[in-house]
Amino acid sequence: MADGDGLRLQFWGVRGSLPTPGPGTVRYGGNTLCVAVHCGPHLLILDAGSGLRPLGEALLAAGAPVTADLLLSHTHLDHICGLPFFRPLYGPATRLCVWGGHLPPPLGIEAALRLSLREPLMPNLDTAFRARTEFRDFRPGTTLAPRPGLEVATVALRHPGGSVGFRLTWRGGSLCYLTDVEHASDGPDPALARFVAGCDVLIYDASYTEAEYADRQGWGHSTWNEGVRLAEAGGAGTLVLFHHDPAHDDDAMDAIAVAAATGRPGTLVAREGMSLAIG
Repeated sequence: MADGDGLRLQFWGVRGSLPTPGPGTVRYGGNTLCVAVHCGPHLLILDAGSGLRPLGEALLAAGAPVTADLLLSHTHLDHICGLPFFRPLYGPATRLCVWGGHLPPPLGIEAALRLSLREPLMPNLDTAFRARTEFRDFRPGTTLAPRPGLEVATVALRHPGGSVGFRLTWRGGSLCYLTDVEHASDGPDPALARFVAGCDVLIYDASYTEAEYADRQGWGHSTWNEGVRLAEAGGAGTLVLFHHDPAHDDDAMDAIAVAAATGRPGTLVAREGMSLAIG
């Protein structure tokens, strides 16, 4: 995890809905959503699913104080269940800023997360946190500047209860993160195509096959086929499929990987531990 000049990302959780450990998910992973993005010396964390726990262990093992910004797409359980198990939160040297933008006022990200950490859902774990934390709410469409030279554009996504997509730009490299998004019925959303235009990497919610999606409309997720269409419409670079359905074991993911790479050469299927570099 040494510093570098460009964007470097590593996947710590790639599964959607709920963790799925076991022999059938060994190769792609069973932890829920969490991506670490290193922007030179800065660390951004995209979502806080169960993959946040092993990320925390790796950060502590590196030995340096942890300073990070956590960008939450939304607060459904699979995106926040790792937070109470992120060990850096229990150390006073940690600095964590949490950003949330899907909750309409007067709701806010701090209140929502503290509710999830307290009785009767958890044993008031937030009272044990020793890290210096701050919480920042924003409206989708706002451009954030969490660190000098780092720009984060935001966009509202179609998902029950709302979700937010992010576009990170650092030293000429760009990464788009669109998870928990349902595609429109008449082709790629022009606003999303503009949002991802020319990005180097597009991480996209590809929970379902097209056959599965037929009876899952309104659930707030998409397909790899729609990911390909959006990437093509926006002229995006590498498409990375994400938020794997818990019913998809490694063999099913292999089949999706082959079909998607045939549909758009260079398309990747996210696996736990997979790393990519931009610039």
